[in-house]
Amino acid sequence: MPASSAESVSTRRRRLGVGAAAAGLLAALLTAQPAAATPDPGDAAASRQVSESAETQARKAIADGAIPGQDEIVHSTNVQHLANVPKDALPGFTDLAFQGRYAFAGNYDGFRIFDIADPKAPKTVAQVLCPGSQNDVSVSGNLLFLSTDSSRSDSSCNSTTQPATEKSSWEGRKVFDITDKTNPRYVAAVETACGSHTHSLVPKRDNVYIYVSSYSPSSTFPDCQPPHDGISVIKAPRKAPEKAAVVGFPVLFPGEGPDGGGNPGSPTNPGVAKTTGCHDITVLPSKDLAAGACMGDGILMSVKDPEHPKVIDRVQDNVNFAFWHSATFNQKADKVVFTDELGGGGAATCNAQTGPNRGADGVHDIVGRGEGRKLVFRGHYKIPRHQADTENCVAHNGSLIPVKGRDLMVQAWYQGGVSVWEFTDSAHPEEIAYLERGPLSTGTLTVGGSWSAYHYDGYIYSNDIAKGFDVLKLTDRRTDPAQRVRLRELNVQTQPDYFG
Repeated sequence: MPASSAESVSTRRRRLGVGAAAAGLLAALLTAQPAAATPDPGDAAASRQVSESAETQARKAIADGAIPGQDEIVHSTNVQHLANVPKDALPGFTDLAFQGRYAFAGNYDGFRIFDIADPKAPKTVAQVLCPGSQNDVSVSGNLLFLSTDSSRSDSSCNSTTQPATEKSSWEGRKVFDITDKTNPRYVAAVETACGSHTHSLVPKRDNVYIYVSSYSPSSTFPDCQPPHDGISVIKAPRKAPEKAAVVGFPVLFPGEGPDGGGNPGSPTNPGVAKTTGCHDITVLPSKDLAAGACMGDGILMSVKDPEHPKVIDRVQDNVNFAFWHSATFNQKADKVVFTDELGGGGAATCNAQTGPNRGADGVHDIVGRGEGRKLVFRGHYKIPRHQADTENCVAHNGSLIPVKGRDLMVQAWYQGGVSVWEFTDSAHPEEIAYLERGPLSTGTLTVGGSWSAYHYDGYIYSNDIAKGFDVLKLTDRRTDPAQRVRLRELNVQTQPDYFG
């Protein structure tokens, strides 16, 4: 790529960050502890002390210009940072959805609605308090769907946290009527097996089908014990959302024995998560396809019959992938990008010790036709900038940037920031733009950074756990055509047909 296209506004600093001298320094100094596969940082401690040497090394890396200064914002020259809405006393933002002039941002205490008619000055129009991890959010018509994946005393928005061992505990899916964006109404709740960590919509004319992804982390949860090798399917009538109900639990990994049929994980595959459910599923309705990131497995599915999804192919990577976290199709549906959330989002994995292939994206081509299609690995992508051991950093949520003839994606990397990259050549993906902040702390590993970064109607919107809601704009000839694409609605886990 031309040097000017992704040159930093702090040229000397960022050149040091990726130059040979800095790489050698960081390889020797910025080392990470082994990362456990505990997905998503919201349930982890907010911070933890690092070694004295790690703190010294982080400070030296800042002084030498190898990484940005504490809280400093740096970005490539083809990125504009237009706006930031700081987080308030509520927990940091999680996932995002969009509809018309509105953005919907989940957080662990509920969700917030922004008016983004002027992207340079987003305005809060509603803040709904309804506690429950992680509160991933999606919208369809007048309905908003919210995930609850923590043990609650009941299904109300006044519920309290209680031990998972309590038989009365509630977890699952909540439904709101958002006809009035300033006053959403809670209209329904559906309990699901193992709660709802994330969810994906399969919208139809009269109903919205919801694929609920959850998993069984341990046998201490009385209602969430392995095998848990499937997803809950909810059918929500558009005109009667209060009648939403589970209509099936398709098993995606059939097998015998107490652990079912997914990847067995440790000790058979050390460092790899045992498959006891799916973390995330991305649906491409225009092609009747879905891709599932399911802990130790990546899968391709047919969703022609939305109540009975069918697995077409399944892949594993027991060398590089610790936790299959999310998936993104390209527009032609001949590629899938899977992400590896090494360390669960709470660890420092963007360093020389971890390397370029772990905690990264895996680009897979889809070859063949119909039910004979196969996923074929082609290459890895990881941000080319090392981070300090006080910065949680790993591949996380992103979306396509719609440009005909090119495969472009924007993606969140926690404290690694926001990265825009191209995978038109599956085997040789490359970054073309970025924005990142310096470490939140040089003395503790403090969880923060971009959770989700999505392209919508010509702008990039990012939910930063610690810093709030960011709006970015790209100024690059390769992404310029995307400025003209307009959508009525965007749930990234339900990918639109941008050019249909």
